[in-house]
Amino acid sequence: MEPREAEDMAEKNAGVAAFFDLDGTLMRLPSLERRFFSMLRYRNLIEVRNYVLSILEAVRLLPRGINQIMHRNKMYLRGISVDEEDSLKAQSFYREAIERVAWHAERAHLIVIVSGTLEFLAERAARALEAHLGARGLVRAIRFSATRLEEKNERWTGRIVGEAMFGEAKARAVRLIAAAEDLDLQRCFAYGNSSSDRWMLEAVGKPAAVNPSNDLGRIARRNDWAVLRWGKEKTFTQRAQRTQRAGESNHKLEAVRAKAGYRA
Repeated sequence: MEPREAEDMAEKNAGVAAFFDLDGTLMRLPSLERRFFSMLRYRNLIEVRNYVLSILEAVRLLPRGINQIMHRNKMYLRGISVDEEDSLKAQSFYREAIERVAWHAERAHLIVIVSGTLEFLAERAARALEAHLGARGLVRAIRFSATRLEEKNERWTGRIVGEAMFGEAKARAVRLIAAAEDLDLQRCFAYGNSSSDRWMLEAVGKPAAVNPSNDLGRIARRNDWAVLRWGKEKTFTQRAQRTQRAGESNHKLEAVRAKAGYRA
């Protein structure tokens, strides 16, 4: 794209953003945080005390509901060095997710990850996506809004700063970004995969449910939202290959039976 065309595109799409959930939307499950937890556990970095503290914190949060326990209870990280965040390997994005992010980048839309994952994990995902865009010749910064951990003496305390980024908090984050960037939310896009993303999807004029859970699927149908299926081509190919192999095996079996004098 020529410089003048790029300027015209940016001017035309000023005020438009695309908000993406991360786990299960941009990236394949299991979640980034679950992978990070597994890595820490494999390296024996989580002390027994942290498991006990996590149980106690879960009991304390129980009256607020299971979502609060899932998204606010980070006591398993208490005392762990912040440097451990560098140990997690690259992420596995859906091919269609990269294509969609590139589509928005080509149109000079603001691109924002809004995720309940930990902030440093969201940042890593954002940088990885920027690298994917760079490989296509698209230089585009990707912003993120995620759950922030409290740090003390270069170690995590197990507490979060501010809100855990899930449910209605995602919609509040979207509206704050819209106000700061002078966005027209009716022209903006949002992508999510679970019912806890519904508030973020409702906050924009162009929502899309990606591989939606049963609850979000019902909400999407009721509101006539777009429904996208990402990462399904591999499954279809695998099924086709299995069917082909089964057919070949049956053909060989019939040949063997015929040779041996058996009839089907």
